[in-house]
Amino acid sequence: MENSLGICNLSTVPLRGNPAHSSEMISQLLFADTFEILEKDDFWLKIRIDHDGYEGWIDGKQMQTADPLQVHSLKKEAQFLTSEASTMVLKGGLKEPFYLAAGTTLPFFDNGKCKLGNDVFTVTSSNVFVANQEDFETNIIETAKIFLNVPYLWGGRTHAGIDCSGFSQMVFKMLGVQLKRDAWQQAEQGKTVDFLTEAKAGDLAFFDNQEGRITHVGVMLNNSQIIHASGRVKIDRIDNQGIFAADQNKYTHKLRIIKRYV
Repeated sequence: MENSLGICNLSTVPLRGNPAHSSEMISQLLFADTFEILEKDDFWLKIRIDHDGYEGWIDGKQMQTADPLQVHSLKKEAQFLTSEASTMVLKGGLKEPFYLAAGTTLPFFDNGKCKLGNDVFTVTSSNVFVANQEDFETNIIETAKIFLNVPYLWGGRTHAGIDCSGFSQMVFKMLGVQLKRDAWQQAEQGKTVDFLTEAKAGDLAFFDNQEGRITHVGVMLNNSQIIHASGRVKIDRIDNQGIFAADQNKYTHKLRIIKRYV
């Protein structure tokens, strides 16, 4: 199985730092995410995710193998996504339900059905769209706000729980922009915005700790407001000092840099 390819065939699968269920979850695979299998340890598989290059371990029972042609075709096709959390997808024949996260790719979607390997699924939600960057500045505000009040979860990428960089990655994915997984990696992408007063909706603001390491990211709504995952996904005020959290009545994150991607 080493160096073969796989596809996530469940709604959500934890990606762990080490080959054990007790190991921390560092990210999540969503339905139809593809990956390369790098290594095997008993039933655990070390993988590299195609869309962001992130590496970690998954339970080998929570995936299916894929051939290169299938993975290549999936990458080339228009990326139909679901805009709802808990969208139900029914498998043909056995009618086994899947409840998908917002931003999940629907592979080979056509006329209310999608296909994964030899399985054909009926999509019950009408909220299906093609990811694109058109009207990015307007659409990113609406897209980001669908995650409001989602609880913070280290490694999370869904409405059940999400972390700061998972939040920015998923919001951008839903608008057709590909980001890396961690905040420090996202900070290496895009173009620098020199002044906070020049920031606009869709820019990402990054924040560092006392050692100068980037540890947090949020999505700018304008040049004075930011939406980010800290305890929960919420909107706070931002100035040149950083994020001022109204619910804590204090500054919680020190501004390092602002980047623009579209």
